[in-house]
Amino acid sequence: MLLWLLLHFLIAAAGTLLARRYALQRDLLDHPGERRSHQVATPRGGGIAIVVAMLVAIVALALRDPSQRWLLGGFGVGFVLVAAVGMVDDHRPLPASLRLAVHALAGMVLAISVQMAAGNSWLSAMAFLSVIVLTNIWNFMDGINGLATSQALLLALALAWLLGGSWALLAGALAASCTGFLPFNFPRARIFLGDGGSGGIGYCLAGLGTIAALTEGAAALWLLLPLSAFMVDAGLTLLKRVVQRERWWEAHTRHAYQAWARVVGHTRVTLAYASWTATTVAVMIVLRSTPVVLALALCVVTYLAASVVWWRLERMESHIKTTGDK
Repeated sequence: MLLWLLLHFLIAAAGTLLARRYALQRDLLDHPGERRSHQVATPRGGGIAIVVAMLVAIVALALRDPSQRWLLGGFGVGFVLVAAVGMVDDHRPLPASLRLAVHALAGMVLAISVQMAAGNSWLSAMAFLSVIVLTNIWNFMDGINGLATSQALLLALALAWLLGGSWALLAGALAASCTGFLPFNFPRARIFLGDGGSGGIGYCLAGLGTIAALTEGAAALWLLLPLSAFMVDAGLTLLKRVVQRERWWEAHTRHAYQAWARVVGHTRVTLAYASWTATTVAVMIVLRSTPVVLALALCVVTYLAASVVWWRLERMESHIKTTGDK
């Protein structure tokens, strides 16, 4: 296990260095602007290193474990689709409708693989919806230094603990890959994930979460706890933009984490979100063997609490500006 983790850590770290050099040579830079949360031009596309590391893991595990080969194959095909359309978008912006169509296709591939493996239509539907939701949430929430990668790292660790066999190794590979990339993105960002990296991470979490539901049944509901920070911030911000008839699919800086970062800085916000998620992971580990109804009750309480925090953070910046003007 240690050698496995070290391998994927090194692939991600070395790949990020190469990706940064490539991005600088090709002028693949995110420039500051009203729809950005950073102040200096920064290379993008570093998530390709995580993508490569995960592809190595998928192929290695498919060769090692024939019993999971078809499911890992479907997982891998969907992963490539999401990562590829994101990397193309990193080089040349694509229409949001095209990216969403590719995400839907990736979700269908995973759903068909799950249906073939489990014969469970509800689980297949969950696979499809999870890919659409988490792929885009990780893209939406990749806006400040270290946030998307640190959250993925914590969730991957939770999944590695929950799963077994080849899938635990795959979750461990994701955690190690995120660890290899993170020093280049936090606390100071020398390169960003890009759409290929953030989308690929979101897809992996969706796929691994589906496998957790396949193997663990209702106990997989506990995974909703560590997802709460991103689900609430992304979901409520998206709902607000839709209600206000904004072009919700375009880049923006309206998330609660972005408003908070403008007040206290990227590092504090990323660490605060990590503390929230680490706490929910610990709760999940301690209470996993308790009745599932407790998981549902805790999820309701946690999401309500997160919604209150979102509401307060979302108004923090405007309150400070109003007070300053007075």
